[in-house]
Amino acid sequence: MAKFEIDLNLPDVKILHIETTKINDLIITVKSTKKSTECHKCGQKITKVHGYGEAIMLRHLPILGQSVYIRLRPTRFQCDTCDNHPTTREDADWYNQRSKFTKAYEEWLMRMLINSTIDDVARKEDVSSEEVESVLNRQVETKVNWDTIEKLTYFGLDEIALKKGHKDFVVIVSARINDSVQILAVLADRKKETVKTFLDSIPERIKKTIKMVCSDMYDGYINAVKEVLGNKIKIVIDRFHIAKHYRSCLNSLRKQELKRLKKELNEADYAQLKGAMWALRKKEENLTEQDKEVLSVLFKYSPDLEQAYNFQNDLTGIFEQNISKCEASLLIREWIKIVKLSTLTCFEKFISTLNKNWNEILNYFYHRQRKNSGFVEGLNNKIKVIKRRCYGIFDINRLF
Repeated sequence: MAKFEIDLNLPDVKILHIETTKINDLIITVKSTKKSTECHKCGQKITKVHGYGEAIMLRHLPILGQSVYIRLRPTRFQCDTCDNHPTTREDADWYNQRSKFTKAYEEWLMRMLINSTIDDVARKEDVSSEEVESVLNRQVETKVNWDTIEKLTYFGLDEIALKKGHKDFVVIVSARINDSVQILAVLADRKKETVKTFLDSIPERIKKTIKMVCSDMYDGYINAVKEVLGNKIKIVIDRFHIAKHYRSCLNSLRKQELKRLKKELNEADYAQLKGAMWALRKKEENLTEQDKEVLSVLFKYSPDLEQAYNFQNDLTGIFEQNISKCEASLLIREWIKIVKLSTLTCFEKFISTLNKNWNEILNYFYHRQRKNSGFVEGLNNKIKVIKRRCYGIFDINRLF
């Protein structure tokens, strides 16, 4: 069996042994190598070891897809100066005594929250939503040590709803620094003035290095960036937020159509549509044979839903192409034109949003490499595919 070394990247600890649980989690027992701490009463350095505290288990970064837990018995030191010689538990830099997670794992959860939700992250990591929210709350109003940052080429503003269905948000400010994504700060709310206050706190030397800001479609973020950093900064509306908008169009139609079909179909026929919601949400390449069967039955009863599904996938296909902003603009305008000529109305609100934020949305393609030969042919082929989605409902020749 091949062996490998584990670097926990945790200071002042020594690995004692590693075990694997029945559900394939790794439990790594460590021992502290710290030689001192500060007395919690007098504040003086104390070095006399007075036993160990109860064992604690801390969730750590996953290794090779396995969940990892650190088991530790914190060292207790005794003060010979204070009356009654009180003991103090060591204070480690790599975990918070109020948390069930290491600080490294808390940072991991924070990065996972970018373009996601508290509930989604909790489900993926098999932790509670309350625990993820606690991590988030501990990060609110984190001060940025700008002295450690030389430049900030681009950063992102991503809002997280603390509770599903509620309107209380925090804003995660993230950036790629030295080839790794880092959380710069967590803002207490999504108000424009709060965002402006953060942007104003960025030192001038760093402001000069900013080229791009990635955001969602909220006007408060966009206007705050323009007012503080100027119009020369390129604002990019992140693809995740765009996809969230147009996928909600299909989801609304799905609810409407399934409600109709439940009334019109008998119980046995309607039962064949079980799992339709999840099948519609999957990428086409990830569909199982069962998913394809469910969609085939669903589309037989609802041609409108099939057409909307294909339009959604066509737009996703455009955003997945390695094309320039100009090329993307041509493709998306053709997509809008054809969708408008269909009988569907579910995309109307999204198209209005698309037109309102046109430049910022198209900036997503700004850094993509322009295709060489074959672009025109590829564009024409893509338009032909989108046209076929209309199923002859209108005369294609009207487009030209």
